[in-house]
Amino acid sequence: MTTMNCPDCGNERTRVVDTGTSADGTSVRRRRECQRCTFRFTTYERPEWDSLQVKKRDGRIEPFDRAKLRAGIERAVEKRQVPESDVSEVVDDIEATLKERDERIVSSSLVGEITSERLRDLDQVAYVRFVSVYKAFSEPEEFLRELDAVLDDELDDS
Repeated sequence: MTTMNCPDCGNERTRVVDTGTSADGTSVRRRRECQRCTFRFTTYERPEWDSLQVKKRDGRIEPFDRAKLRAGIERAVEKRQVPESDVSEVVDDIEATLKERDERIVSSSLVGEITSERLRDLDQVAYVRFVSVYKAFSEPEEFLRELDAVLDDELDDS
């Protein structure tokens, strides 16, 4: 059992008089009363994750796997003139971006979107390779649309 000190007198002996869920459903709200001075106060309990979690499309939640992210990026840049240091930098950047968010559980689609953005800046062929798997292209027209978008962006940048 955890003790919660009274914020008014500092006494460790407090008791829970009411428990409920917060309005947003992400924490437990507890109404407490000090057994010495009868001061009442509210505490909130939230789950704390040891590490970043990823929610998959099928609803499963698994720990963020840096090695898995790196392997996907390495597959996309395979046989391209992309230095290993650039791959490491992209992986570091993606992980930092995800950890900067207030959420401890991020969707796999968010990881895919951020990865796509970084690869688009790094190498356009690697980008198309990655999004073809990430977006599960099944028709040649989908490849053409993505290639057209990449080529249009390249022409706009010129």
